[in-house]
Amino acid sequence: MDKFIINGGLPLKGHVKISGAKNAALAIMPATLLNAGQNILYNTPQVNDVYTMNKLLNNLGVETDYSGFTLKINTSDITSQVAPYEHVKKMRASVYVLGPLLSRFGYAKVSLPGGCAWGPRPINLHLEGLRKMGAEIELDDGYIIARASKLKGAKINLDVSSVGATGNLMMAATLAKGTTIISNAAIEPEMTLLADYLTRMGARISGAGTAVLEIQGVDELYPADITNLPDRIEAGTILIAGAITRGCITIEDVDPAHLASVISRLEESGAKISIKGYSVNIDMTDIQYINPCDIHTSIYPGFPTDMQAQWTAYMCLAEGSSVVTDSIYVDRFKHVPELIRMGANIQIHENSVTVKGVKKLKSAKVMSTDLRASASLVLAGLAAEGHTEVLRIYHIDRGYQRIEEKLISLGARIERVTSTEY
Repeated sequence: MDKFIINGGLPLKGHVKISGAKNAALAIMPATLLNAGQNILYNTPQVNDVYTMNKLLNNLGVETDYSGFTLKINTSDITSQVAPYEHVKKMRASVYVLGPLLSRFGYAKVSLPGGCAWGPRPINLHLEGLRKMGAEIELDDGYIIARASKLKGAKINLDVSSVGATGNLMMAATLAKGTTIISNAAIEPEMTLLADYLTRMGARISGAGTAVLEIQGVDELYPADITNLPDRIEAGTILIAGAITRGCITIEDVDPAHLASVISRLEESGAKISIKGYSVNIDMTDIQYINPCDIHTSIYPGFPTDMQAQWTAYMCLAEGSSVVTDSIYVDRFKHVPELIRMGANIQIHENSVTVKGVKKLKSAKVMSTDLRASASLVLAGLAAEGHTEVLRIYHIDRGYQRIEEKLISLGARIERVTSTEY
C-alpha cells in the first residue's frame, strides 16, 4: 500500500495539462454494451476506477485494448449478463451496466454497488425508472435481477436530479420500444457527453444538456468513437492547489465553462483568475490573505459536491470564518478530523461545517477515507510547513491520474512511497 510524503510550504508555479474525465469515462464504457462491434474512447484517464470498469466489462465477455489514453472496446461477443460482487463492490458506477444489459439482452443480474464509505446513495431511482419501462425487478441475495422481453417507452420524473439514474435510464431507453421522457434529468457535462456518444451510435435523443430528455427507441445501435472531455474535478483540485500554496499556475486542456462555479468562488476568495481559450491561470502570489467564502454544494452548474472537501481545506487558511454546506450528501465530512490533526479549526453541524481560518497548518500523519477526502489532505499537506504523510492513497488513485506527477511538475515536493501502515 502506498502513501504520500509531502514537504509543504512551497508556492506552486508552472503549467499542467488536465486528464480526461473519470466520471464521463465510467458512463461511456458501459454504453458500449448497447452495440456489437469495436468502439474507441480517446482521452481515457489511467485511474483505478477505469481499470475496475474495464475488468467488469472483461468479465462480461467484452474484449478491451487499453493503450496509452486510447481505450478500444469490442462488444461483439458478450458472454454474460451478470456483474458479480467482486467487481461491483469496488465502485458504485458499476451499476451503469444494468440499463444497457437489460435493454439489449432482456436480462441483467448486477450486484448491489459498493464504493465510497460515506452517505446513503440509494439506487431506487434507477430501479423505479426501469420498472416504469416494463422491467420486472427483484432483489435476491444482494443482487438486482432485472428482466424484460422488451423495454417500453415511459414518462419518468426523477424526484432528485441524479446523474447515475439519468445515465442508466437514458441508456436503457435507447433500445426501448417507443418514446421515453426523463424529467428533472441531470445536466452535468458528463451526461451531455454520454448523450452525444449514444447519438453517434444511432440513438435518437433530444434535449441533451437540459433537464428534459426525450429518447425515441431504435431497433439497433452501432459502434462509435468519441473523445472524452477534461476532468473538471481534477481541474478544480489543481486550481485550489495553486491557491492554497499562494502560487501561480496554469491548467491546460480544460473547458472553463465547466469550472464556472469553482472559478467564481476562487475569485471571491481573492484569487486572480485569467482565462484564455482552453486554459485557466490562477495567481495568488501578491494576495495578502484569503477571503473567507461560504459554499453550498448543488447540482450542476452549482458548486460540485466533489469539490467540497478540497474547498474545506482551502478555507482552513482564510482570514475569518466560512460555512461549507453539502446539500447533496449529508455525511461527506470524514476528512474533517484529519484536517483538525493538521491544526485546522473546524466544527461539524449536520451537513455543514464552520471553518475558522488559522495562520498556518501543521504537518501530520493523516489517513485518507475516500477519493475527494484524499485530495483535501494532499492540498493541506502542500500548504503545511514540514513533513506530512498521507496514508491509504489508493483512494486518490481511483480518480486522479498520478496526481503527484502533476504536482511535482509544478514544483511540489511530494513523493509516493510503499508503506506497511494502514
